[in-house]
Amino acid sequence: MAEMLEKALREQGVEIRAPVHAEFAQILSPEAMQFVATLVREFNPERKRLLRLREERQARLNAGEKPDFLPETAHIRTGEWQVAPPPPDLIDRRVEITGPVDRKMVINALNSGAKVYMADFEDAHSPTWEGTIQGQINLRDAVRGTIEYISPEGKRYHLNEQVAVLCARPRGWHLVEKHVLIDGEPAPAALFDFGLYFFHNAHALIEKGSGPYFYLPKLESHLEARLWNEVFLRAQQLLGIPRGTIRATVLIENILAAFECEEILYELREHSAGLNSGRWDYLFSIIRKFRNDATLVLPDRATLTMTVPFMKTYSELVVQTCHRRRIHAIGGMAAQIPIRHDPEANAAAIAKVVADKEREISEGYDGTWVAHPGLVPIVMEVFEKHLPGVNQLQRVPERAITAQELLNFPRGDITEQGMRTNIGVSLRYLESWLRGTGCVAINYLMEDAATVEISRSQLWQWIQRKARLNDGRVITPELFQQMLSEELAKIEAEIGSDAYRRSRYADAAAILTRVVLAPQFIDFVTQVAYDYID
Repeated sequence: MAEMLEKALREQGVEIRAPVHAEFAQILSPEAMQFVATLVREFNPERKRLLRLREERQARLNAGEKPDFLPETAHIRTGEWQVAPPPPDLIDRRVEITGPVDRKMVINALNSGAKVYMADFEDAHSPTWEGTIQGQINLRDAVRGTIEYISPEGKRYHLNEQVAVLCARPRGWHLVEKHVLIDGEPAPAALFDFGLYFFHNAHALIEKGSGPYFYLPKLESHLEARLWNEVFLRAQQLLGIPRGTIRATVLIENILAAFECEEILYELREHSAGLNSGRWDYLFSIIRKFRNDATLVLPDRATLTMTVPFMKTYSELVVQTCHRRRIHAIGGMAAQIPIRHDPEANAAAIAKVVADKEREISEGYDGTWVAHPGLVPIVMEVFEKHLPGVNQLQRVPERAITAQELLNFPRGDITEQGMRTNIGVSLRYLESWLRGTGCVAINYLMEDAATVEISRSQLWQWIQRKARLNDGRVITPELFQQMLSEELAKIEAEIGSDAYRRSRYADAAAILTRVVLAPQFIDFVTQVAYDYID
């Protein structure tokens, strides 16, 4: 790091414990870091308090408490109010593409024909120092229309004239950015990611006729949404931007948040862009939150589709809440990757995507996610066929949804293939994540950290409950370790011994073993794996 920059940051109480070359210094300028530090100093105490509240709530759940709709906020759920109308460029959100913030992906996603691109610093991102700051550079250049990429083969990538609307997803409240200390403490990753993106791009986005738009992950309560709203108000004030310019879509990917959908929208009502439902993280949260419930044993995750009653109820709740308040409900991810070498398999995969998106439209969703540019025209055609307008905000399904419906978890078969899939996908994803890639193609599906979370939490739950495979075998630590060794052997045979020795599979196996065999549930695998990357 240049001595002048280091000195200027030190005077602000900021220390960067990582290399800062010239281009990084532009992102980590004294002005930008002063902005971030101001947010951290003002809001980190409340963030810490809310994380302690998570722990207190978990203790009550461990003791047998069941979640319910909050009696103290009934007036919000029954009240007549709406969120602010969406800005013009967020009225049509029929197809959104999500992906990491690496340079080529940013260009391809913005050029994909999707209405919105969610640039992800969270589940699709491995938070290496290099990748995180380069991601900020990539988005800065994308906002200004100057981003280019030249592949090793010499192919040049640049932006089309018409591009998707950009949204950024910072990391969750529970994570820190270990490379940046503010007043001697690691910076909250959420405020670091948000602060740098907002500082460098808010004015430029507004000048383009858009705005600083965000996705907010991993919220567990409306109080956490309230904190984000306070951050938004202060950030806008600091940069002289009109109140309500920021818009944010909240991912309802935690079962406790599902009970507070109305309240979350209410807290963000002048900054809200709606809600999104996410299958894997939601299922993961059920195991995480009800870790001590001896009666809860979820079956193979492949069977836990959005048509299973408790998932269908959750989906219905998201749509109903959004439309009652006149804002968008965004559906889940189509993770399929086109299978170009096998037309028959590709047709079957596309048929699944089409059926799933037809279901979402029939349930009232206004838009949906895809993970690959090749799916954008396919899913857009589904929306154009089945949705007469650009959204269906006027459609308000009115039905009293009960807590019992949301907590009606099924039982079912646990298979050897389901167990092996959870192990194999986790190993392959974690190995890639450790090498700096957080969005990984595995078995023609684009996987991110959410897949590992549900996979490893199921393995933990099955072992803890001494569940049985459908062939009668008890799922024990020994059976897990046997299958782990066999899956590692398959990978070595597939990639070759030399490549295997150079890989991070040994670390991936160590991380997976730790979180699966831990006597007490470990909240997030990424917090464990973060210690393994630079």
